[in-house]
Amino acid sequence: MIVYEADKKQFLSDNNDRDIEDVILAKYFSATGRKVPAAEMRSWRDSLGYMSRVLSDSEIPNDVGVAVELHIPQSSKRIDISLTGRGHDDSKNVVIVELKQWDKVRSSTKDALVSTYLGGGHREVVHPSYQAWSYASLMEGFNEAVYSGGISVQACAYLHNYERDGVIDSDHYAGYIAKAPLFLRGETERGLLRNFIKQHIKFGDPSVLYELVNGRIRPSKALSESLAGLLKGNAEFILIDDQKEVYENILAAGRAASTANPKVVIVEGGPGTGKTVLAINALVALMSAGLNCKYVSKNAAPRRVYETKLAGTMTRTRYSNLFTGSGGFIDTPIDQFDVLIVDEAHRLNEKSGLYGNLGENQVKELIAAAKCTVFFIDEDQRVTLNDIGTKKTIRDFGIGKGAEVSEYELASQFRCSGSDGYIAWLDDTLGVRETANKTLTPVDFDFQIFSTPDELHASIAEKNKSGTARVVSGYCWPWTSKKDPKAFDIVIGEYRKRWNLDVDGSLWIIAPNSISEVGCIHTCQGLEVDYIGVIIGPDLIVRDGRVVTVPNARDRYDKTLRGYKARLKADPKKATAEADLIIKNTYRTLMTRGMKGCYVYCSDEETAGYFRARLSPGTLGAMQP
Repeated sequence: MIVYEADKKQFLSDNNDRDIEDVILAKYFSATGRKVPAAEMRSWRDSLGYMSRVLSDSEIPNDVGVAVELHIPQSSKRIDISLTGRGHDDSKNVVIVELKQWDKVRSSTKDALVSTYLGGGHREVVHPSYQAWSYASLMEGFNEAVYSGGISVQACAYLHNYERDGVIDSDHYAGYIAKAPLFLRGETERGLLRNFIKQHIKFGDPSVLYELVNGRIRPSKALSESLAGLLKGNAEFILIDDQKEVYENILAAGRAASTANPKVVIVEGGPGTGKTVLAINALVALMSAGLNCKYVSKNAAPRRVYETKLAGTMTRTRYSNLFTGSGGFIDTPIDQFDVLIVDEAHRLNEKSGLYGNLGENQVKELIAAAKCTVFFIDEDQRVTLNDIGTKKTIRDFGIGKGAEVSEYELASQFRCSGSDGYIAWLDDTLGVRETANKTLTPVDFDFQIFSTPDELHASIAEKNKSGTARVVSGYCWPWTSKKDPKAFDIVIGEYRKRWNLDVDGSLWIIAPNSISEVGCIHTCQGLEVDYIGVIIGPDLIVRDGRVVTVPNARDRYDKTLRGYKARLKADPKKATAEADLIIKNTYRTLMTRGMKGCYVYCSDEETAGYFRARLSPGTLGAMQP
């Protein structure tokens, strides 16, 4: 989508003779049926006014194309200004300009980030040169008119209110500024920006803008081959048995789907059945087939971890825009994507947005946005009251679109040492469902109950020396260290640890120093380690052999039970049952993150005794080591 397009002559006329923000608003409203906040209107007026001064140069041809708010492939972002024409050698060129009204930033030690005042406070955001460069990279990777049609993309950033200060233009950001030059306040800087534009655009040509706007959105061969090369030979991404069978069915559905013949695929699988590995393989294969695809998950942790694993680096990469959250499809045009791969579909919400007040239903919006939508789901891993992803919901919206709905099940167990018996025992022990597995003999899978949290954490730290091991817990302790980094959060006797504050929470499970911290459901769901240590808090206790959940024992800022008290007033029986299931599912999910073992400490002694009693008599290593 493009909000405004004209040639330079018309753009200058709209800016100088009319109120350009009203012109653009009218076009935006016509295209979307919505208005924009007053702040964005002011941004258009001020920044485009400065841009008109830049273009008021007789050496920049009047028929140079000018596009405002051009939609970027594979994202909900839009490019502020795109200028199109032909270069000195008659090559087709586009210059994209990222506009900012900033006048001051603070530097950051993090890659490509700066801190600036936005929305009432200081926030870390990407450097404008990085932003402009990343937009150009997306166009080069996904717009066929660019990578096959011979259009060359040049990027830059223009901060017309910012005095050069050695911060925004420091050596820390030099690599990105080299890729997308940074132009700041003043006539000299304005002249440099003019020269940059004239360096790449000598002649106007309306056809270049037309080709750019109408370029087909599909991954370039170079990008697809690069992704496929990263998976090739990587044992972590090899598919076996039922994974391979489901994978081939997903590929067939993705290739056959069309607007006239939409497809919805549901893949059900319990913990450790390889849902995410299968999802990543399907994403790469369908992209290699030339289809426009994305990986979607509500929870940031799995998408950031797998994005990082694919890239082989902790920094932002060209692959990052293939991975996105589930709340960004509210306004996506119908069938914009060929295939959407939706992982952890049980975590989908009804509403989107920071305050949960946007959109209609995430399941419906995802199905509408793609010709084929693939949902990976485990209904027993719903861990918040707002999780609405169920097979029935997906079926109903799929049928509502007129889609063919196919369902598959993954049964092979790769986590918990391949022990289906452990998961059945855990379900029975936690009271999730009754099974025949009343006792556990931890032979292949290392399961132990510890008497103190210090001993638990020490044992997990020891396991981490030769593999991956982490400690997690239910959210029963306040995040005090969020405001006071010196404070401790989880305090049990002499045991003092912090929640995952020192690293990017979504990468906590693979960050090397996170062994000293305690993670929660949001930083580990959908992921795995060799050994998991689980602290069972006072929200799950056992009394007289019966598992009892205590919602009020969760910290009051715990978002997983948000709305519980209001639901309790409206329908006490239903609310109690829902909260009971959420708490049990949380510990079920935490206790199935380990490939080789699960170590447990219970803050309540009667609960610890209950778990010990569910182990086979004489089991070695099942008690305090």
